[in-house]
Amino acid sequence: MTARFKSPLLVLLGPTAVGKTALSLHLAESLGTDIISGDSMLVYLGFDIGSAKPSAEERARVPHHLIDILDADETFSVTEFVGRASALIAQHEARGRIPFVVGGTGLYIKALVEGYDFNETREHTAFRRALEGIARRRGNARVHSFLAHRDPAAAERLHANNLRRVIRALEVVRYGDEQISQESALACGTAPYDAFVIGLTRGRAHLYERINARVEAMFAAGLTDEVAALLASGIDRDAPAMKGIGYKETVAYLAGRMSKSQAINAIQTATRHFAKRQLTWYRRMPYIHWYDADARTETELLHEILADVRAWQEVRERGAQA
Repeated sequence: MTARFKSPLLVLLGPTAVGKTALSLHLAESLGTDIISGDSMLVYLGFDIGSAKPSAEERARVPHHLIDILDADETFSVTEFVGRASALIAQHEARGRIPFVVGGTGLYIKALVEGYDFNETREHTAFRRALEGIARRRGNARVHSFLAHRDPAAAERLHANNLRRVIRALEVVRYGDEQISQESALACGTAPYDAFVIGLTRGRAHLYERINARVEAMFAAGLTDEVAALLASGIDRDAPAMKGIGYKETVAYLAGRMSKSQAINAIQTATRHFAKRQLTWYRRMPYIHWYDADARTETELLHEILADVRAWQEVRERGAQA
């Protein structure tokens, strides 16, 4: 099968604070499609300001997927992302819409575009099935007791009858938190999609200025109140979502372990380091079409990318007719 007969996939990626959200909305509106999030923090319900989640107004403009799908104490893995995103891509293609993935989590996008096959997935399935069998035979409490032995904090957080999450917590204990490196993933022989991958970039100094300004804007928008409300609702400070950049530092500030200015500085520093790690992932993806947002106005950038996307679509159409 040649590339032109594969399912199409449009991707927009780039480091945090580079300007993906605004551009993605314009692209989705121009192309008449939805946005599939490729960001590992946007999955958590209620974690809005610190994750730079698209606002309610932005989500009203363009439907978004894979946002607000998990509670704070649930984990989300690259394998789960690829599975959910692949199903959404198929649904969009069936409706005649170009599947459009937007995100900054490099491993997630790389795994989706390149068709990684995670060799531990089958073993994980067998592990889950075995625990489900124990629950049927000996009750949910028995499975919960395994978790209490291996991870008391998680066991205290999860009720024994919430079997799905208890099993998921045990899976994390056994296999790790699914931060799978490139070396532990096996690439399939061919990529599953004919993907056009847009990379948005800026000069490093300007990007860091934008990161610093955005963190300050998050606090002005009420990040402290958001985290306080999440904690007051019963969410544990050790929940997976609370370990995200911006949240763990704000928790420390609320606990009196650092001042507000120290928390802001810590978040800015951690976010800049995160941007560096993102760029490291992107360097492993030589098929990215890079666009310098500093060298163009927003209108020029949009028109240039749309022209390139439509040229790609025309090549696909000619190939299908050949």
